[in-house]
Amino acid sequence: MKTQRGVKANYFFILAAIGLITAWIFNGIAVMKSQDYLAAWFGTEVDLVLSFDIFVVAFAVMPFMIWEGRRLGMKNIWAYIVVAMFTAMAFTFPLFLAMRELKLAKLEAAKA
Repeated sequence: MKTQRGVKANYFFILAAIGLITAWIFNGIAVMKSQDYLAAWFGTEVDLVLSFDIFVVAFAVMPFMIWEGRRLGMKNIWAYIVVAMFTAMAFTFPLFLAMRELKLAKLEAAKA
């Protein structure tokens, strides 16, 4: 796992863990405080900028994950998108990138 691909995979696994933990913590706090998600996402112009920024990135990331996953022969790519709806894209996209690196390493090893 000391290969360049392994280092990249570990980096993305760390980001995925951070994304999951922060989503759990801050969503938990928001739920305990009965905060209004729609008001928070669309309350001010600054909120709108951040919200639409996230939407555009998500709509770029989801097809990329599907197309790249299919190209590489990765299984259950749909699961990353479904899980993102219940956790956070900040978790599932780095997780996908980590798994992609592992798949690329496997494909490269098979060629060698």
